[in-house]
Amino acid sequence: MDDSNHLDNEWIHQDGETGSDETSFAGRSSSKASQSSEHEIGRSASASQQQPPQQAVEAQNQRRPVVIAIANQKGGVAKTTSVVSLGGALAQSGKEVLLVDLDAQANLTLALGKDPARVRGSITDVLFHSATLLSVSRETSIPGLDLVPANSGMELAERFLPVRKDYESILSRTIANELRPAPNILVPGNDISANPNHSVGQPQSSASASFDRNFPIIEYDYVILDCPPFMGAVTLNALVSADLLIIPTQPEFFSAHALRTMMTTIRKVRAEYNPTLIYRILITMLDKRNRIHREIRDQIYKSFGEGVYQTVVEVDTKLRESAIEGKPIMYHKAQTRSALQYQALAQEIIGNGG
Repeated sequence: MDDSNHLDNEWIHQDGETGSDETSFAGRSSSKASQSSEHEIGRSASASQQQPPQQAVEAQNQRRPVVIAIANQKGGVAKTTSVVSLGGALAQSGKEVLLVDLDAQANLTLALGKDPARVRGSITDVLFHSATLLSVSRETSIPGLDLVPANSGMELAERFLPVRKDYESILSRTIANELRPAPNILVPGNDISANPNHSVGQPQSSASASFDRNFPIIEYDYVILDCPPFMGAVTLNALVSADLLIIPTQPEFFSAHALRTMMTTIRKVRAEYNPTLIYRILITMLDKRNRIHREIRDQIYKSFGEGVYQTVVEVDTKLRESAIEGKPIMYHKAQTRSALQYQALAQEIIGNGG
Protein backbone atom coordinates (compact mmCIF):
# COMPACT_ATOMS: atom_id res chain seq x y z
CA MET A 1 0.00 0.00 0.00
CA ASP A 2 1.36 3.45 -0.91
CA ASP A 3 1.47 5.29 2.40
CA SER A 4 1.65 8.63 0.63
CA ASN A 5 -1.99 8.20 -0.27
CA HIS A 6 -3.26 6.12 2.64
CA LEU A 7 -3.21 6.15 6.40
CA ASP A 8 -1.61 2.91 7.37
CA ASN A 9 -1.37 1.12 10.72
CA GLU A 10 2.40 0.90 10.43
CA TRP A 11 2.49 4.64 10.97
CA ILE A 12 1.97 3.82 14.63
CA HIS A 13 2.95 0.20 15.08
CA GLN A 14 5.89 -1.88 14.07
CA ASP A 15 4.01 -5.04 14.90
CA GLY A 16 0.82 -4.43 12.97
CA GLU A 17 -1.40 -3.91 15.99
CA THR A 18 -4.61 -1.97 15.56
CA GLY A 19 -5.55 1.13 17.45
CA SER A 20 -8.07 -0.64 19.62
CA ASP A 21 -8.17 0.47 23.25
CA GLU A 22 -10.83 -0.74 25.61
CA THR A 23 -9.01 0.35 28.75
CA SER A 24 -10.24 3.42 30.60
CA PHE A 25 -7.82 6.11 31.72
CA ALA A 26 -8.05 4.97 35.32
CA GLY A 27 -7.32 1.37 34.47
CA ARG A 28 -4.04 1.76 32.62
CA SER A 29 -0.85 0.05 33.70
CA SER A 30 2.68 1.29 33.04
CA SER A 31 4.40 -2.08 33.29
CA LYS A 32 5.19 -2.05 29.58
CA ALA A 33 5.50 1.69 29.14
CA SER A 34 9.08 1.40 27.94
CA GLN A 35 7.76 -0.50 24.93
CA SER A 36 5.14 2.14 24.18
CA SER A 37 6.34 2.71 20.63
CA GLU A 38 4.91 -0.69 19.79
CA HIS A 39 1.82 -0.58 21.94
CA GLU A 40 -1.39 1.32 21.43
CA ILE A 41 -2.88 3.95 23.64
CA GLY A 42 -3.69 2.93 27.17
CA ARG A 43 -2.92 -0.74 26.55
CA SER A 44 -3.02 -2.51 29.89
CA ALA A 45 -0.25 -4.83 30.97
CA SER A 46 -0.51 -8.57 31.11
CA ALA A 47 -2.72 -10.07 33.76
CA SER A 48 0.31 -11.25 35.68
CA GLN A 49 1.41 -7.65 36.39
CA GLN A 50 0.36 -6.48 39.84
CA GLN A 51 -1.52 -3.24 40.17
CA PRO A 52 -0.01 -0.55 42.43
CA PRO A 53 -1.06 -0.69 46.09
CA GLN A 54 -4.33 1.04 46.85
CA GLN A 55 -2.53 3.57 49.05
CA ALA A 56 -0.31 4.56 46.15
CA VAL A 57 -3.32 4.91 43.86
CA GLU A 58 -5.13 7.09 46.37
CA ALA A 59 -2.03 9.22 46.88
CA GLN A 60 -1.72 9.74 43.15
CA ASN A 61 -5.41 10.62 42.83
CA GLN A 62 -4.87 13.36 45.39
CA ARG A 63 -1.80 14.69 43.64
CA ARG A 64 -3.14 16.61 40.65
CA PRO A 65 -6.08 17.08 38.27
CA VAL A 66 -6.46 15.50 34.84
CA VAL A 67 -4.13 17.25 32.40
CA ILE A 68 -5.17 17.33 28.73
CA ALA A 69 -2.92 18.70 26.00
CA ILE A 70 -4.58 19.62 22.72
CA ALA A 71 -2.00 19.74 19.95
CA ASN A 72 -1.34 19.20 16.27
CA GLN A 73 1.58 20.43 14.22
CA LYS A 74 -0.93 21.20 11.46
CA GLY A 75 -2.65 24.54 11.91
CA GLY A 76 -6.25 25.33 11.03
CA VAL A 77 -7.73 22.17 12.54
CA ALA A 78 -9.90 23.85 15.23
CA LYS A 79 -7.34 23.30 17.97
CA THR A 80 -8.06 26.45 19.98
CA THR A 81 -11.77 26.18 19.21
CA SER A 82 -11.70 22.70 20.71
CA VAL A 83 -9.90 23.93 23.84
CA VAL A 84 -12.49 26.65 24.43
CA SER A 85 -15.48 24.48 23.58
CA LEU A 86 -14.36 21.41 25.53
CA GLY A 87 -13.49 23.57 28.52
CA GLY A 88 -16.90 25.21 28.37
CA ALA A 89 -18.67 21.86 28.06
CA LEU A 90 -16.78 20.42 31.06
CA ALA A 91 -17.55 23.53 33.12
CA GLN A 92 -21.20 23.25 32.12
CA SER A 93 -21.10 19.68 33.46
CA GLY A 94 -20.09 21.00 36.86
CA LYS A 95 -16.33 20.53 36.54
CA GLU A 96 -13.69 23.04 37.61
CA VAL A 97 -11.51 23.73 34.58
CA LEU A 98 -8.30 25.68 34.02
CA LEU A 99 -7.36 26.55 30.43
CA VAL A 100 -3.71 27.40 29.72
CA ASP A 101 -2.75 29.35 26.61
CA LEU A 102 0.72 28.24 25.45
CA ASP A 103 0.59 29.83 22.01
CA ALA A 104 2.32 33.15 21.25
CA GLN A 105 -0.63 34.04 19.01
CA ALA A 106 -2.77 34.06 22.19
CA ASN A 107 -5.89 33.00 20.30
CA LEU A 108 -7.26 31.19 23.34
CA THR A 109 -6.86 34.35 25.39
CA LEU A 110 -8.69 36.34 22.71
CA ALA A 111 -11.41 33.71 22.37
CA LEU A 112 -12.27 34.16 26.06
CA GLY A 113 -12.57 37.91 25.80
CA LYS A 114 -9.14 38.92 27.14
CA ASP A 115 -6.77 41.34 25.43
CA PRO A 116 -3.27 39.76 25.34
CA ALA A 117 -1.65 43.20 25.17
CA ARG A 118 -3.24 44.19 28.47
CA VAL A 119 -2.83 41.09 30.63
CA ARG A 120 -0.35 41.76 33.43
CA GLY A 121 0.55 38.16 34.15
CA SER A 122 0.78 35.31 31.67
CA ILE A 123 2.10 31.80 31.16
CA THR A 124 5.43 33.42 30.23
CA ASP A 125 5.89 34.41 33.87
CA VAL A 126 5.34 30.80 34.93
CA LEU A 127 7.80 29.33 32.46
CA PHE A 128 10.56 31.93 32.84
CA HIS A 129 10.11 33.70 36.16
CA SER A 130 8.75 30.94 38.44
CA ALA A 131 5.45 32.74 38.94
CA THR A 132 2.59 30.65 40.33
CA LEU A 133 -0.38 29.64 38.24
CA LEU A 134 -2.63 31.33 40.78
CA SER A 135 -0.84 34.64 40.35
CA VAL A 136 -1.43 34.73 36.59
CA SER A 137 -4.78 32.94 36.26
CA ARG A 138 -7.95 34.88 35.49
CA GLU A 139 -11.62 34.13 35.97
CA THR A 140 -13.68 34.16 32.80
CA SER A 141 -17.34 35.01 32.33
CA ILE A 142 -18.10 31.29 32.62
CA PRO A 143 -18.50 29.87 36.16
CA GLY A 144 -15.94 27.14 36.80
CA LEU A 145 -13.75 28.12 33.84
CA ASP A 146 -10.47 29.94 34.51
CA LEU A 147 -7.70 31.00 32.15
CA VAL A 148 -3.93 31.37 32.26
CA PRO A 149 -3.46 33.81 29.37
CA ALA A 150 -0.63 34.23 26.90
CA ASN A 151 0.92 37.35 25.43
CA SER A 152 3.72 38.37 23.10
CA GLY A 153 6.30 37.23 25.64
CA MET A 154 5.77 33.68 24.41
CA GLU A 155 7.38 34.61 21.11
CA LEU A 156 10.78 34.13 22.76
CA ALA A 157 9.89 30.84 24.44
CA GLU A 158 11.27 28.54 21.75
CA ARG A 159 14.58 30.37 21.81
CA PHE A 160 15.17 30.71 25.54
CA LEU A 161 13.19 27.92 27.20
CA PRO A 162 15.72 25.18 26.28
CA VAL A 163 18.41 27.15 28.12
CA ARG A 164 16.75 26.44 31.45
CA LYS A 165 17.74 23.34 33.37
CA ASP A 166 15.25 20.47 33.01
CA TYR A 167 13.11 22.77 30.88
CA GLU A 168 11.04 19.86 29.55
CA SER A 169 9.32 19.37 32.91
CA ILE A 170 8.85 22.97 34.10
CA LEU A 171 5.11 22.88 33.45
CA SER A 172 4.77 19.37 34.84
CA ARG A 173 6.45 20.35 38.11
CA THR A 174 4.36 23.50 38.38
CA ILE A 175 1.11 21.59 37.95
CA ALA A 176 2.18 18.88 40.39
CA ASN A 177 3.17 21.41 43.05
CA GLU A 178 0.30 23.86 42.77
CA LEU A 179 -2.82 22.07 41.56
CA ARG A 180 -4.93 19.39 43.18
CA PRO A 181 -7.96 17.54 41.86
CA ALA A 182 -11.32 18.79 43.01
CA PRO A 183 -13.18 16.32 45.27
CA ASN A 184 -14.47 13.09 43.72
CA ILE A 185 -12.37 13.28 40.56
CA LEU A 186 -10.46 10.15 39.56
CA VAL A 187 -7.17 11.05 37.93
CA PRO A 188 -6.32 8.96 34.86
CA GLY A 189 -3.05 7.13 34.86
CA ASN A 190 -3.04 5.82 38.43
CA ASP A 191 -0.11 3.72 37.38
CA ILE A 192 2.12 6.77 37.24
CA SER A 193 2.71 6.24 40.96
CA ALA A 194 4.46 2.99 40.10
CA ASN A 195 6.79 4.64 37.57
CA PRO A 196 9.90 6.20 39.12
CA ASN A 197 10.83 7.99 35.90
CA HIS A 198 7.71 10.14 35.64
CA SER A 199 8.16 13.48 37.43
CA VAL A 200 4.48 13.87 38.29
CA GLY A 201 4.32 10.45 39.90
CA GLN A 202 7.42 10.80 42.05
CA PRO A 203 7.17 11.59 45.75
CA GLN A 204 7.69 15.26 46.36
CA SER A 205 11.08 16.40 47.55
CA SER A 206 11.47 18.59 50.62
CA ALA A 207 11.77 21.55 48.26
CA SER A 208 8.43 20.68 46.68
CA ALA A 209 6.81 20.26 50.07
CA SER A 210 8.12 23.67 51.05
CA PHE A 211 6.67 25.06 47.82
CA ASP A 212 3.27 23.64 48.80
CA ARG A 213 3.40 25.37 52.16
CA ASN A 214 4.38 28.71 50.70
CA PHE A 215 1.80 28.92 47.91
CA PRO A 216 -1.94 28.23 47.84
CA ILE A 217 -3.10 24.94 46.38
CA ILE A 218 -5.78 25.32 43.71
CA GLU A 219 -8.40 22.66 43.03
CA TYR A 220 -9.39 21.80 39.46
CA ASP A 221 -10.88 18.75 37.82
CA TYR A 222 -9.21 19.43 34.47
CA VAL A 223 -6.31 21.44 33.12
CA ILE A 224 -6.43 21.87 29.33
CA LEU A 225 -3.30 23.07 27.52
CA ASP A 226 -3.62 24.87 24.19
CA CYS A 227 -0.37 24.16 22.35
CA PRO A 228 1.33 26.05 19.50
CA PRO A 229 0.85 24.55 16.01
CA PHE A 230 4.35 23.06 15.90
CA MET A 231 6.44 20.60 17.86
CA GLY A 232 8.88 22.72 19.85
CA ALA A 233 10.00 23.23 23.45
CA VAL A 234 6.63 24.59 24.57
CA THR A 235 4.62 21.72 23.12
CA LEU A 236 7.13 19.27 24.59
CA ASN A 237 6.45 20.78 28.02
CA ALA A 238 2.74 20.21 27.49
CA LEU A 239 3.17 16.58 26.42
CA VAL A 240 5.46 15.81 29.35
CA SER A 241 2.76 17.23 31.64
CA ALA A 242 -0.23 15.55 30.04
CA ASP A 243 -2.21 12.47 30.96
CA LEU A 244 -4.05 12.69 27.65
CA LEU A 245 -3.17 14.20 24.28
CA ILE A 246 -6.10 15.12 22.04
CA ILE A 247 -5.16 15.58 18.37
CA PRO A 248 -7.77 17.59 16.44
CA THR A 249 -7.67 16.43 12.83
CA GLN A 250 -9.58 17.78 9.89
CA PRO A 251 -10.58 15.06 7.38
CA GLU A 252 -8.31 16.55 4.72
CA PHE A 253 -5.23 14.99 3.17
CA PHE A 254 -2.60 17.30 4.69
CA SER A 255 -4.14 17.19 8.13
CA ALA A 256 -4.46 13.42 8.12
CA HIS A 257 -0.94 13.03 6.75
CA ALA A 258 0.40 15.12 9.67
CA LEU A 259 -0.66 12.29 12.00
CA ARG A 260 2.51 10.46 10.94
CA THR A 261 4.66 13.16 12.58
CA MET A 262 2.41 13.25 15.62
CA MET A 263 2.86 9.51 16.15
CA THR A 264 6.64 9.90 15.94
CA THR A 265 6.48 12.67 18.54
CA ILE A 266 4.30 10.58 20.85
CA ARG A 267 6.74 7.66 20.68
CA LYS A 268 9.64 9.96 21.51
CA VAL A 269 7.83 11.56 24.46
CA ARG A 270 6.81 8.17 25.81
CA ALA A 271 10.32 6.79 25.48
CA GLU A 272 12.13 9.74 27.05
CA TYR A 273 9.76 11.63 29.36
CA ASN A 274 6.20 10.44 29.85
CA PRO A 275 5.68 6.70 29.30
CA THR A 276 2.03 6.83 30.37
CA LEU A 277 0.93 9.44 27.84
CA ILE A 278 -2.11 8.33 25.87
CA TYR A 279 -3.73 10.00 22.90
CA ARG A 280 -7.04 10.29 21.14
CA ILE A 281 -7.79 11.73 17.70
CA LEU A 282 -10.71 14.15 17.42
CA ILE A 283 -12.10 14.59 13.92
CA THR A 284 -13.06 18.24 13.43
CA MET A 285 -14.52 20.46 10.72
CA LEU A 286 -16.22 17.52 9.02
CA ASP A 287 -18.44 18.32 6.06
CA LYS A 288 -20.60 15.26 5.51
CA ARG A 289 -21.56 16.50 2.06
CA ASN A 290 -17.93 16.23 0.98
CA ARG A 291 -17.03 12.76 -0.35
CA ILE A 292 -13.32 13.22 0.42
CA HIS A 293 -14.15 14.16 4.00
CA ARG A 294 -16.25 11.02 4.43
CA GLU A 295 -13.57 8.79 2.92
CA ILE A 296 -10.73 10.22 5.01
CA ARG A 297 -12.88 10.05 8.15
CA ASP A 298 -13.55 6.38 7.50
CA GLN A 299 -9.87 5.69 6.81
CA ILE A 300 -8.84 7.37 10.08
CA TYR A 301 -11.27 5.16 12.00
CA LYS A 302 -9.99 2.11 10.14
CA SER A 303 -6.35 2.92 10.87
CA PHE A 304 -6.62 4.11 14.46
CA GLY A 305 -9.64 2.19 15.75
CA GLU A 306 -10.66 3.20 19.26
CA GLY A 307 -7.86 5.74 19.26
CA VAL A 308 -10.42 8.03 17.62
CA TYR A 309 -13.24 9.63 19.59
CA GLN A 310 -16.71 8.55 18.57
CA THR A 311 -17.75 12.18 18.74
CA VAL A 312 -17.10 14.07 15.51
CA VAL A 313 -17.28 17.86 15.29
CA GLU A 314 -18.83 19.10 12.06
CA VAL A 315 -18.41 22.43 10.30
CA ASP A 316 -20.45 25.13 12.05
CA THR A 317 -20.24 28.86 11.35
CA LYS A 318 -21.62 29.56 14.83
CA LEU A 319 -18.22 28.61 16.24
CA ARG A 320 -16.72 31.71 14.63
CA GLU A 321 -19.43 33.85 16.15
CA SER A 322 -18.76 32.48 19.63
CA ALA A 323 -15.09 33.46 19.36
CA ILE A 324 -16.13 37.03 18.62
CA GLU A 325 -18.46 36.90 21.63
CA GLY A 326 -15.59 35.67 23.81
CA LYS A 327 -17.57 32.65 25.00
CA PRO A 328 -17.61 28.89 24.41
CA ILE A 329 -20.19 27.87 21.82
CA MET A 330 -22.63 26.34 24.33
CA TYR A 331 -22.82 29.68 26.13
CA HIS A 332 -23.39 31.53 22.85
CA LYS A 333 -25.81 29.27 20.98
CA ALA A 334 -26.69 26.36 23.22
CA GLN A 335 -28.63 24.27 20.71
CA THR A 336 -26.30 24.52 17.75
CA ARG A 337 -24.82 21.36 16.29
CA SER A 338 -21.29 22.11 17.43
CA ALA A 339 -22.42 22.92 20.99
CA LEU A 340 -24.12 19.55 21.27
CA GLN A 341 -21.12 17.78 19.75
CA TYR A 342 -18.62 19.32 22.17
CA GLN A 343 -20.95 18.47 25.03
CA ALA A 344 -20.97 14.88 23.76
CA LEU A 345 -17.16 14.94 23.64
CA ALA A 346 -17.01 16.12 27.23
CA GLN A 347 -19.25 13.27 28.33
CA GLU A 348 -17.14 10.80 26.36
CA ILE A 349 -14.03 12.01 28.21
CA ILE A 350 -15.74 11.95 31.60
CA GLY A 351 -17.16 8.49 30.89
CA ASN A 352 -13.68 7.13 30.14
CA GLY A 353 -12.46 8.01 33.62
CA GLY A 354 -11.07 11.40 32.65
